Amino acid sequence: MSIELGPVLIDGQTVALSVAGGRIVALTPTQAPAAAVAMPLSVDAHVHLDKCFTAHRARAAKPGLFGAIEAMAADKAAWSADDLRARITRGLADAVANGVGVIRSHVDWTEPGVPLAWSVMGEADTEVTLQRAALVSLDILGDPDHGPGIAARVAADGAVLGTFIYRHDNYADHLGRVFRLAADHGLRLDFHVDEGLDADAVAIDEVARLTRAHGMAGWVLCGHACSLAIRADADRAIAQIAEAGLALTILPTTNLHLQDMAPGRSPRLRGLAPAQELRAAGVTVLFGSDNVRDPFYPYGAHDPVEMLRLACLTLHLSPGDWLGAIAGDAAHALGLPPARLTVGAPADFILIEGADWTEALSNPRAPRRIYRAGAAMTQGTAA
Repeated sequence: MSIELGPVLIDGQTVALSVAGGRIVALTPTQAPAAAVAMPLSVDAHVHLDKCFTAHRARAAKPGLFGAIEAMAADKAAWSADDLRARITRGLADAVANGVGVIRSHVDWTEPGVPLAWSVMGEADTEVTLQRAALVSLDILGDPDHGPGIAARVAADGAVLGTFIYRHDNYADHLGRVFRLAADHGLRLDFHVDEGLDADAVAIDEVARLTRAHGMAGWVLCGHACSLAIRADADRAIAQIAEAGLALTILPTTNLHLQDMAPGRSPRLRGLAPAQELRAAGVTVLFGSDNVRDPFYPYGAHDPVEMLRLACLTLHLSPGDWLGAIAGDAAHALGLPPARLTVGAPADFILIEGADWTEALSNPRAPRRIYRAGAAMTQGTAA
């Protein structure tokens, strides 16, 4: 069956798009105004499928990041394989319905043993390309008695090694061991780093130094780096990040929700790393859905297009210039070949009504269709 779509805006050019046999067979330039915009299936580079859909039962007693961490830890004590499987399956279905092609999910790893969620997620059956990233306690991963075994397991599972770093004691020593483990096992690294608005949260500087020292440019992804928004030496730090070849994922929903949170007071600070300055310096910047309906962010969906919309609002960006942050740049940062809408490529793409990306993202209810192997779905249901 062949499908003719057009006029469609792809990579700044208006074309008639022809699909047959599950592939793009023609992209014919046209002078007609575009009626829709198209992009490859999106890449969600930073989510937490083990935590999603717990907001109704895990309520933070204290504001901010650490209140959410405590609420999540209390809920985790009652997790079962059935509970995890149901929520992970629901999260992946949410991502599929919103046009995600690749998703990287962090998995909390707070004890030396392999967490239940790691095993359950490894068995997930999904249409998306799913990467697991171990979010290990830095004190455990940096421990010479525990770190090597964890790294070996992560490597055996073809996954990504990572940890949470925020003003830890001796973090430089621990990070040095983590990088050596990654080098020994050929592992990519993904860090939650400096997730707070304290000017002395500067661990990303050490991550950049170690990335250079180990020759791991392009293999290390950081998430959050909120403190870059308020550091007086941010320009220097950004230059070091760029020189090291780090990529950075900005998480609009969770960081806006948790940072500068205080009961009875409106937030004054946005809590988002400076995307424009980072990219201008040469840093690959991504956007991710992060937390979905859990104590860290009790709303939302696994939907990078919505993350792009929110990033454009809060960081003053032009959406057409930042599609890579949820597509090609994101895939590259995850070690995958970027998908492109070219003749002969699989007909896997998102189509949104609108003359350009600004118009398409202006209306959250703009009709969106997801194509996988040339088969069309509306957002959320089969067509």
